[in-house]
Amino acid sequence: MTKAPNAELPKSVEPIRLAEQKATLEGVIPLEGLARFGEAVGGSQKGRECHAKLSFYQDGERRRVVSGELSAPVTLVCQRCMNDMQVTLTSSFDLGLVSSDEQAQRLPKTLEPFLCEDFTADLWAMVEDELLLVLPPFPLHERDECPAKEDLEALEPSNAPEEPEAKKRDDNPFSVLAGFKTTKH
Repeated sequence: MTKAPNAELPKSVEPIRLAEQKATLEGVIPLEGLARFGEAVGGSQKGRECHAKLSFYQDGERRRVVSGELSAPVTLVCQRCMNDMQVTLTSSFDLGLVSSDEQAQRLPKTLEPFLCEDFTADLWAMVEDELLLVLPPFPLHERDECPAKEDLEALEPSNAPEEPEAKKRDDNPFSVLAGFKTTKH
């Protein structure tokens, strides 16, 4: 079972059945449909989509797993200049499909738990969670590309002259101890 790369992914799936069938879902999720993500980025993502490829399977221990790759072009606000900036968020992940906290605790550290209640799972919520995890806490333009570059360099000059070496040695509070090392009593 593979969806077309540009088809919209279903909101709800039966992940356990998909894992038993070794299914791969590939498609898009409109960013407008992810309310928590929209609140976190604070701007309109109208017309933008997250491209997702999700592979469901059982590992060697018969655990049900979903491996995913996400890519989403978004507009964020640079925290330096407060202007919009274009960023592509990407994520690769492996989730263990579990139906209880006990199962989640038994997962190896390489798998994050994803809770599937009543044999169904909200695929969009899974993708939204992963996008929120890769969202930068303080989005910034590259220093050379930021419109606030001149202001930044005025506050933090990158080519500040260094202190002379002699001055550095004189200010060392332990320089007195160096003399004791060579003095004989």
